[in-house]
Amino acid sequence: MTRDNPQLQKTVLVVGCTDSPVTSTVKAVLSSWKLECAEDNEEALALVEKSTFDLLITDQGSSGREDVELLQKARLVSPHTRVIIVADRSTPADVTASIRAHAFSYFTKPLSSQALEEVLQLAMESPACDDAIEMLSGTDAWIRLSVRCDVLTANRLQQFVREFLNLPEADESQVATASREMLLNAMEHGGKFDPQRRIELAYLRARHVVLIRIKDPGEGFSLQENLDTAANNPPGDPMRHLKHREALGMRPGGYGILLAKNLVDELFYGEKGNDVLLIKYINNNELKAPASPPL
Repeated sequence: MTRDNPQLQKTVLVVGCTDSPVTSTVKAVLSSWKLECAEDNEEALALVEKSTFDLLITDQGSSGREDVELLQKARLVSPHTRVIIVADRSTPADVTASIRAHAFSYFTKPLSSQALEEVLQLAMESPACDDAIEMLSGTDAWIRLSVRCDVLTANRLQQFVREFLNLPEADESQVATASREMLLNAMEHGGKFDPQRRIELAYLRARHVVLIRIKDPGEGFSLQENLDTAANNPPGDPMRHLKHREALGMRPGGYGILLAKNLVDELFYGEKGNDVLLIKYINNNELKAPASPPL
């Protein structure tokens, strides 16, 4: 049998406590997978050198830098193993390094079990592809990415966005949601949801502001003349865009631009309509405190 055979049971390796919340979530979501545990990164690497794992998850009280080192070493042995980093301590540089090394996702504790469940589901559903999210350039404050034009990649990207930007809790969800909606809009209109096409994104985290630029490979469009977005519905016909989308055979939706405008402070389109800039002003007094080291 080959690894693509659906009858071959997949295996996940969790580095850390066998009774941790992360391991419990893995058991619930990946109930059909075989679960193995390693005490620390050193033991995990030894296991990776002996066996092949479909997914590796770090969860043993290490830093992001240490887990990225494990990721790099593990992929030298098994290039296509997916790695989800769950770190106790992290910096934007660690997040950037994890994207360069093709981590599947990245979390800093404390983490939401729902967010982890969503990423585990993506790991089950996403096709094998190491270049879905590619780093074009990156510093601690500014990254440029190229992403594959499909919904699963858009959903997966948002966890990296949350970690890299490290926003106050009041702003985090708004920025992540607005970014995702505009990315999906670019994928739909400019990329036609063709996984062979790419979207370019840039995220800049300054002291009091976040800027997000999204550029799609399409020829552009006129926002004022676009009939399939809710932003252009006339007052007397709030559902007009849904009728127009249905007539064109498009997916339900069209609320992305309207939603994004209400979640960020400013939104600008370039002249051609295939380049958008989102701006969100930040109150740093509400910045999330870094996770405390384990006792």
